[in-house]
Amino acid sequence: MTVHVVGIGLDGAAGLSESARQVVEMAALLIGSDRHLSYFPQHYGERWALSDLTEAILEIRRHLATQAELEPDAGSIVLLVAGDPLFHGWGKLLIAQLPPDKLTFHPHVSCVQLAFNRLRIPWQDAHCVGSQGRYFEELTAKLKLGVEKIAVLADETRTPAAIANLVKALDLPTRYEFWVCENLGAADERVIRKSLEALLRESFAPLSVVVMLRESPPRAEPLDLAKLPLLGVPDGAFVGCGDRPGLTVEREVRVLVLAQLTLQPEQVVWDVGAGNGAVSIEVARLFPQSEVYAIEQTVSGTSAIELNCGRFGLQNVFSIHGTAPEILHRLRPPHRIFIGGSGGGLTKILGVCALRLLAGGSIVLVLEALEDIATVLSWIGDRVRREPHWSYRILQVQLSRSLLAGNLTRFDPLRPVSIITIDRLLD
Repeated sequence: MTVHVVGIGLDGAAGLSESARQVVEMAALLIGSDRHLSYFPQHYGERWALSDLTEAILEIRRHLATQAELEPDAGSIVLLVAGDPLFHGWGKLLIAQLPPDKLTFHPHVSCVQLAFNRLRIPWQDAHCVGSQGRYFEELTAKLKLGVEKIAVLADETRTPAAIANLVKALDLPTRYEFWVCENLGAADERVIRKSLEALLRESFAPLSVVVMLRESPPRAEPLDLAKLPLLGVPDGAFVGCGDRPGLTVEREVRVLVLAQLTLQPEQVVWDVGAGNGAVSIEVARLFPQSEVYAIEQTVSGTSAIELNCGRFGLQNVFSIHGTAPEILHRLRPPHRIFIGGSGGGLTKILGVCALRLLAGGSIVLVLEALEDIATVLSWIGDRVRREPHWSYRILQVQLSRSLLAGNLTRFDPLRPVSIITIDRLLD
């Protein structure tokens, strides 16, 4: 006896292939939800209304054992499920609980496949977040990475509003447009674009797919500068780097970096590996008379820096597109240097920075990799042996933000980093 797992959509029996319909018609035992069974009112074999899948699997096991002993030639069992059973469906559990050689799958078009086809968007590179497992953690990770296309399966508890709350709480510089795809395949199907605010206040069908598409180039909403804090600008106020969302230094880390820089008015400040310019903009807003050089080697980063400077109305940030350390020789000697990225040339960058740094100045680095920390400590040790007027200190940072995930509040960790401050003492 074979167990046929037949995927079915909201279009009912009409959406099945001819072979799948024949499998259902020939079933000795038809199992499915009340809705799925209602699509086949003419089926006169045995029918089980499915309420609990675990209980149904136990019954199928007993049925298989009984039929194998008493009626080896009995007809097949058909289990009706939604969409593609092997795509965030019940297929994985069925394979684990039933003999795999007894299972045959007849997939329907998945809701994610339907959603992207309705939007006329290729989806081979899309990332899907299912309605099971570590749902909000998985979605958070993809949003932080700035994944270009995300399809989120929503349900009665993980609603579009809950998804929107998560996006709002993360306050990321990466922007997304949102499409809600309701009742795909049914007569009342609806595919509509919604703003983040609309997702928070409106209600949608219990079963829907939320498609999130990263905006490229990013859309820059107007800023109300009067409402922004003088120190610690929210991450969401900045435009991200498009294809490189991880280049933003988070607000909490940014504030600590500013403290370690011990800034003074009318200084020259270098921001090496500036990303989208968040640190440069914070410095420039705090000290309008200082000159801030934002050095970034990526085109997307340089574009973001220039866009952000325009949005914040800053005239004292100079966007420098180039690769360190070569480009650093052309700049004015600095009083302070922040190194947020090195592109693999950390030792050479430190060498040029030490050569150009004015007496009494400081270099501050944010590092994630242990190997980079070891490289900096080795460089410092060698420098101090030759020039004793250098000193350093390290601040290890492990921070978490509270985050609303559905009906629960949990801590979402920021990337753990080490902030190394290197001071050049007065000669």
